[in-house]
Amino acid sequence: MAITDDAIDAIKQMIVDGTLRPGDRLPREADLAERLGLSRSSLREAVRALSAMNVLTVRQGDGTYVTGLEPDLLLESMAFLVDLHRDTSVVHLLQIRRLLEPAAAAIAATAMSEEEVARLQSLLDSLPEQPDLDQLVEADVAFHGAIAASTGNPILCSLLDTISTRSQRARHWRGLTEAGAIGRTVTEHRRILAAIAARDADAARAWATVHIEGVESWVRASMGE
Repeated sequence: MAITDDAIDAIKQMIVDGTLRPGDRLPREADLAERLGLSRSSLREAVRALSAMNVLTVRQGDGTYVTGLEPDLLLESMAFLVDLHRDTSVVHLLQIRRLLEPAAAAIAATAMSEEEVARLQSLLDSLPEQPDLDQLVEADVAFHGAIAASTGNPILCSLLDTISTRSQRARHWRGLTEAGAIGRTVTEHRRILAAIAARDADAARAWATVHIEGVESWVRASMGE
């Protein structure tokens, strides 16, 4: 395994130092193994591992290429891990979300354009007075996605999208079982947006924290923690 790790590190270093760039084709297996001082078998294992992490892609009959290395692509392996541990990790996911979502809301308070604020307001205004759970969840995903996008940070967007998607079941179940959860969610969205529209980063951060903590506290209570 250590030899395979060395092979992975060697390929990774070629990407980091720019020898291999996104979209580049790797040299022939024999040539690359000789260049890196590795056996062809350890190189194959490294390629398999890096392909599983979406760093490399193998095209049958063509060769092995570096992927585009987009954040959402590289984070797919984390999403797979979360899916495997969905029931035991939801609280941990919400803890991470509680750290990141308020920061994104604070950035949005200074970075979001007036047009983006208006679109977000239209999204909330388009909800009926008493939305059903499916309408709320759809709006919730769009609302938080727009805030994350306004930060201009693609890695943060991908990370929040992964976490939000994987914790969506908990939010859905809370809406079904906790009295007043739908109304509180709508109210909290409006308060977050009001703070962003007022360009009040501290208030946006505070209301986003309250919003995420509500879900986390409900999950903890449901799990009997």
